[in-house]
Amino acid sequence: MERPRHRSHGDYSTNVAMQLAASAGLPARAVAEVLAPLVGAADGVAKAEVAGPGFLNITLESAAIGSLARDIVLAGDTYGRTDRLGGLRLNLEFVSANPTGPVHIGGARWAVVGDVLARLLETAGADVSREYYFNDAGVQIDRFARSLFASAQGSPVPEDGYSGTYIAEIAAAVLRRHPDVLTLPESQALAAFRAVGTALMFDEIKASLAAFGTRFDVYFNEKDLHDQGDLDAAVARLREGGHVFEDEGAMWLRTTDFGDDKDRVLVKSDGSWTYFTADCAYYLNKRSRGFERVVIMLGADHAGYVGRMRAMAASFGDDPDTHLEILIGQLVNLVKDGEPVRMSKRAGTVLTLDDLVEAVGVDAARYALARASVDAMIDLDIDLLTRQSNDNPVYYVQYAHTRLCAVQRRAEEAGIGKGAPEDFAPSQLTHERETDLLGMLAEFPQVVATAATLREPHRVAHYLEALSGTYHRFYDACRVLPRAGEDPGDRTRARLWLTEASRLVLRNGLRLLGVSAPERM
Repeated sequence: MERPRHRSHGDYSTNVAMQLAASAGLPARAVAEVLAPLVGAADGVAKAEVAGPGFLNITLESAAIGSLARDIVLAGDTYGRTDRLGGLRLNLEFVSANPTGPVHIGGARWAVVGDVLARLLETAGADVSREYYFNDAGVQIDRFARSLFASAQGSPVPEDGYSGTYIAEIAAAVLRRHPDVLTLPESQALAAFRAVGTALMFDEIKASLAAFGTRFDVYFNEKDLHDQGDLDAAVARLREGGHVFEDEGAMWLRTTDFGDDKDRVLVKSDGSWTYFTADCAYYLNKRSRGFERVVIMLGADHAGYVGRMRAMAASFGDDPDTHLEILIGQLVNLVKDGEPVRMSKRAGTVLTLDDLVEAVGVDAARYALARASVDAMIDLDIDLLTRQSNDNPVYYVQYAHTRLCAVQRRAEEAGIGKGAPEDFAPSQLTHERETDLLGMLAEFPQVVATAATLREPHRVAHYLEALSGTYHRFYDACRVLPRAGEDPGDRTRARLWLTEASRLVLRNGLRLLGVSAPERM
């Protein structure tokens, strides 16, 4: 079901007859001719006409269209909710940066997309757990600890270490907590910098994400997989499936049986685990917690992981198409005055989430990151995103909301109310711009459900921009409040219902994006 481009084709058009033609054993147009009188007899339908090879064009009665304004207002916050994904228990892992530095600008994209996707999935009826996976051990953390240790001593950081003023800040914080740490043997000092430094860094990461409007239900430490014996359990399970073999002193998983380009090492010849083994254990851990589907968000630099992860899921006996989903996101660039911004104040050459927020604010950053398809590279233009004009998408949508609020305030100041629900006159909403706006409002639940199902949050932003434009055209063509000296009638009250319905849908949509809906700008 979709809205036709031409009004002469009705309010809605569907190709359902084409979908049923094969099973019915009839031409699509013949099926449509059977369906047309049945659809036309439904409540609220004025007529249903067959078009082309088998389309059904449906025209609604004006009262049926207009009544949507009242239905939306009465639904309030719940308008847009569906049960499309009801019963689905889903684990959504995103950001998952190790605590070796601030969240970089690519992580900021996942912080928005993951958070918005979780909101969409929940609005479509799914049970979602937001999860952040990190490792406070391993080589990266060792380099981080050595960088802190060197900074505390006033020495240059190691060549493979981390740089930026944040290293000096955290090193100083460790020294304040443990003034005698530099008097300890180096191994003990490094252990202290590792433990305290990663804790401080992770607290900062959490604070940045919280300020950005992104929350998590679970923070999962890779160390727990080792401590709980999950890696041994995962390998044992893979052995049971007959997919493990040994070669040259190492233990391998035969992932080529499931489409991977090469087999993967589980245990190295020196007896140590590989990162892939931890990935196997973590996936199995999630599935053992009762999640029907595991969704993982990765950056473009991890695109090569998809084949091995799908093969791993299949090795456990799962259907990768059902139980595992991997989303790959592209790069983000920050641009000012037409030139790329490459330097961060705190993190050296890496641009951070905090840099982005400082440059454009939370609302503009979230909206800009949410409105682009995840598989497209983004250039975020600081000048555009801080501009108060219709060229700035977030301003355009937020301004539409403030305009709606202003109409309601003026109505209240004039003592004009929209009236009781039972007195609402839907037949008053017959102007072309009114029915256009009602049609857009009717699409919101489907937009949300589709965005959730296809994992495409940008659909919501694009819808809100289209809705804002439709509202502005309605506002310019249809006077909502009476002129001075005129008495408000049924049409005024009906348009106030339509105004309130439009405001609610814009607010609900912005809320899904984690963007504020200001009443004044």
